[in-house]
Amino acid sequence: MIFQLLYRMGHYFSLKLPLKITYRIAAFLADIHYSLYTKERRAVIENIKIILGPSAPRESRELKIIAKDVFRNFAKYLVDFFRFSKIDSEYIKKFVKLEGLSNIDEALKRGKGVIILSAHMGNWELGGHVFGKLGYPISAVVLTHQDEKINEFFINQRALSNFRSIEIGPSLRSCYNVLKNNELLALLGDRNFSGKGVSMDFFGRRAIMPKGPAVLCVRTGAAIVCGFMIRQNDDTFKIVFERPIYPEAAANEEESVGKVMRQYLSSVERSVRQYPDQWYVFKYFWGNNDKNLRTDTII
Repeated sequence: MIFQLLYRMGHYFSLKLPLKITYRIAAFLADIHYSLYTKERRAVIENIKIILGPSAPRESRELKIIAKDVFRNFAKYLVDFFRFSKIDSEYIKKFVKLEGLSNIDEALKRGKGVIILSAHMGNWELGGHVFGKLGYPISAVVLTHQDEKINEFFINQRALSNFRSIEIGPSLRSCYNVLKNNELLALLGDRNFSGKGVSMDFFGRRAIMPKGPAVLCVRTGAAIVCGFMIRQNDDTFKIVFERPIYPEAAANEEESVGKVMRQYLSSVERSVRQYPDQWYVFKYFWGNNDKNLRTDTII
């Protein structure tokens, strides 16, 4: 109930107040969150150390500055999400810079759909919203929130731009249909929520990563185009779409899936390393995995 109230308040004030003022309030609340939630703060700092490796700041004060920015940027992400009803073509023209859109158009010409792969960084929800406003048919596999009312709110916000939500779980058939119709399917490739995954190298350490994007790519022939909606210093956004990733010939499906995964995980690593203050993972990423996690199934 408390979270429903918080979301309603956030939604209301994000629409009523000027954007800059709302951002300031969000940053203030994020600082409180950073100060009070010790476990999350420590986890973010440890993640940053691993992400940056030898180039990580030696002074704990500098690490804390980056970690605090993670909380602040996430709060701003929520403000943007609450304001979807105000984001139109004029906003996109003024605040969003798109590069490499031709890579998506090129991949769509093959008639097999395109998998847009991003991560929990920057503002991935805004990226989907922008695509919908630009007229691209787009669907995304999303987590179901435990609170039914909050889940309904998220679905309705996405629907404001014809951004269709496919709930994670029994979503495979829907994903195939999206690609079969030569549409865009948005997936996040940095965290495994399906209860299934594969152990891969990620920033020099083993982690269970989602292989759904690679499996769909291999089985359907759809290209994967990586793109990350990154917040700039002036609170505008820039998204660069990379060259398409196509399935490679291999001895078997497992090997082909592994090759595709290594390519898109490399892209995720580059972006996270460049913008560690915009990767929103609030627990230690390389911690012990669920003992019941299955790593031998495809989706």
